[in-house]
Amino acid sequence: RHTHFRVLWTTPNLAFALGPNQNIEFTFLLPAGSTECFYQTTKKNGIMEVEYQVIAGSGLDVGFALIAPSGHRLASDFRRSEGIHTVDPTEDGDYRLCFDNSFSKLSEKMVFFEVLINRQSSTGRGEWADVAAEETMVEYKLEDIKAKMDLVYQHLERSRQVQALLRAFEARDRYLLEDSLWRVTFWSSVNLLVMLAVAATQIYTLRRLFDGTKRTRT
Repeated sequence: RHTHFRVLWTTPNLAFALGPNQNIEFTFLLPAGSTECFYQTTKKNGIMEVEYQVIAGSGLDVGFALIAPSGHRLASDFRRSEGIHTVDPTEDGDYRLCFDNSFSKLSEKMVFFEVLINRQSSTGRGEWADVAAEETMVEYKLEDIKAKMDLVYQHLERSRQVQALLRAFEARDRYLLEDSLWRVTFWSSVNLLVMLAVAATQIYTLRRLFDGTKRTRT
């Protein structure tokens, strides 16, 4: 699925704005020696889950930072291949997701990340609670239905997240296999050329040896 971003500014360290309160799946190329940041807009009392996976590049590792709208650093990873972080409840404003590859001067990294937004936190009240009457059977029934629906929704979101991660693992494994295949093919060709050169040298040496023996007998 293609997602369009709005570029906030263009410098060696890039920043992009994601859609407000939208579930995002995105794969991008992180150049060597650079940092790229994405901004996710959220509402108050929501739940945001961020998961990332390095699927290609030397070392398969990046740095990651999750910064709240207030400026507090909520999470910080250094040179990891994957990670998952949850914010509950969220604040009003833009959360900053930064991926750092400044420690690598030669290798670029391909990174997959996903942002899941649930509009209501477990600490907030939903629309169901506003509709239900207090201390009645209707309220209990609505709360029970709400809890079951929330549970089903969480399971569906988790299933979709697992499928996205499996696709990321598949992409990484395919990249590693293609890279390994190129190396195996290259070194097999080198070994074959060396064997042919050795065989030709041996044949040439034996022919010179027999030619020298014939001349000596003559």
